[in-house]
Amino acid sequence: MKASEAILGVLAAQFFGLSLMAFGGANAVVPELHRQAVDVHHWMSDRDFASLFAIAQAAPGPNVMISTLIGWKVAGLAGALVATLAMCAPACVLAIFVAKIWDRYRDAPLRAALASGLAPVTVGLIAASAYLLIRAADANVRLAAVTAATALVAYATRLNPLWCLAAAAGLGLTGVLT
Repeated sequence: MKASEAILGVLAAQFFGLSLMAFGGANAVVPELHRQAVDVHHWMSDRDFASLFAIAQAAPGPNVMISTLIGWKVAGLAGALVATLAMCAPACVLAIFVAKIWDRYRDAPLRAALASGLAPVTVGLIAASAYLLIRAADANVRLAAVTAATALVAYATRLNPLWCLAAAAGLGLTGVLT
């Protein structure tokens, strides 16, 4: 087996498993994506991961784009295709199956209990993702200040977060953040 085929197999296995855990979207499994890409397989650095996440969030389209970008970084076009299909296909098939059952038992108490139980799990997974990305992106006090200011603006106003991203990019271009 060629090394590239082995990497594609690893990508497929990683994203297949994560797709079944991604309650709330791909952002819910960002900590595990980070652990696999940075700590386990050493495909990229913390900073690379944070940059790919920022690109995925700034680009139009679904938040699952992070998996495509990781696949691209690891194995080029083939990696991007494998990672995207492995992240999307299992969850799609499962969603179709569950939707049929979910609709059939709309009045069942177990359905209400499952929905109530999955909501905090989703919030917790996304909060863990936010924490991990803050740790990965904030390499110094100035970067941490930009993160805190962005979070405050996003929480307190209805300003589009892309304006905060543009301001941070401007600061980075001037050399203030390095």
